[in-house]
Amino acid sequence: MAHFSFNTALNNISMKRISTYIVALSSFVMFSFTTQNGIDEVIGALREGNASELSKYMDENIEISLPDKSDSYSRAQGILILKDFFSNNNVKSFDVKHKGDGPNGQYCVGTLYTKNGNYRTNVFMKTKADKQVVKEIRFQAI
Repeated sequence: MAHFSFNTALNNISMKRISTYIVALSSFVMFSFTTQNGIDEVIGALREGNASELSKYMDENIEISLPDKSDSYSRAQGILILKDFFSNNNVKSFDVKHKGDGPNGQYCVGTLYTKNGNYRTNVFMKTKADKQVVKEIRFQAI
């Protein structure tokens, strides 16, 4: 009977190790995918018209094109420009037309629906320090 208990204990230890390895590997794989999903978070911020959320993914300098102005801004300036744009237009939703991976990072093309009109929107991201950051965002009235 003691022999059976020893084998059972040994099997339990082996199963715990295997389970630990599976959990660790699963966590690693899930973390790897979340670091590459920057474009999805940016899309979510656009849908809400949330410049503060969008700023989490902005690079130190960002190119912003609006119907009445276009320039390169610091991150802080870019946040203010986007907050102003979103609040003046009252964003209703954002519809993704296309998104994908380019040679330098991710991108998205869609339509931003607002109370003051709709805008064709292009977002370009690049990989920087193993993270996707927004380098350029364009809003063109349609």
